[in-house]
Amino acid sequence: MPLYMDRHYVEGATRSAVAHAHQLDLAVQEKYKVQFLTYWFDEPRCTAFCLIVSPDKETVQQAHNEAHGLVPNEIIEVNPSIVEAFLGRVTDPTPVDTSPGKGVESLIEAAFRAIMFTDLKDSTRMTTLFGDTKALHLLHIHNALTRNALRDHRGREVKHTGDGMMASFTSVLDAVECAITIQKAFAAHNQANPDAAMYLRIGISAGEPVEEHGDLFGNAVQLAARICAHTEPGRILVAQVVRDQYSGKEQLFSDLGEITPKGFDRAIHVYEVQWRANPSGSPYQSRPNGSASEIRSTP
Repeated sequence: MPLYMDRHYVEGATRSAVAHAHQLDLAVQEKYKVQFLTYWFDEPRCTAFCLIVSPDKETVQQAHNEAHGLVPNEIIEVNPSIVEAFLGRVTDPTPVDTSPGKGVESLIEAAFRAIMFTDLKDSTRMTTLFGDTKALHLLHIHNALTRNALRDHRGREVKHTGDGMMASFTSVLDAVECAITIQKAFAAHNQANPDAAMYLRIGISAGEPVEEHGDLFGNAVQLAARICAHTEPGRILVAQVVRDQYSGKEQLFSDLGEITPKGFDRAIHVYEVQWRANPSGSPYQSRPNGSASEIRSTP
């Protein structure tokens, strides 16, 4: 049967209330021939997301309605492997010990994720420039440097794009710090290997898994990809939502103004992450507080 994820917005919802609603769902699942696999809950945003095996969307709604009356705002069909790549699980988490007297508890996290895209400059020309063997060797170095940073910052590789990666993070802080680590690793490689330098573009956005009539993390994925495509090699650009969710270190971000990415009908505010100790050492620069359209290469 198909796998669905739904979105509930419940004003004033609490963690205990949502956990109780999940138990009520489990109590009726046999009657409706569905399986409520797990859920995620974001208390500050008052949003819950359920993962359900069901014959169709209508049955999901009927089961929820009988269980507790909280009919979802949106329901989308999803791929289990993609859900696991983005969110890390497709079943309830293993219960863990809590404080004395409270027994064990399943720690249900929020489904909000930061999405990062990387893109290697001129990857298709590497074979021409270096030959098959060396080009493949450089791609292996690219993969290792990127995956090492993902591991160190709790990132999940969603997919390899051939000349870059898409990754998911539970924390905006982890996503930004991972991007900085990646750029520093490539800078160190380039300093040691100037004749085989590699430069990455990195774009980061963030959002929830189910939005209006979209795919899993549809808007966040599209925006991160578009921001990455807009970025100069060796730089990191992030969406407004990433800047807003990043606590402290305001000086880390430079306001680049607004862009209107391809496929979007409204302008998006973007910021550059200043990852170098000496920004003047960058082969690229932008005007302070200028619009993103003013990004240019240094003559």
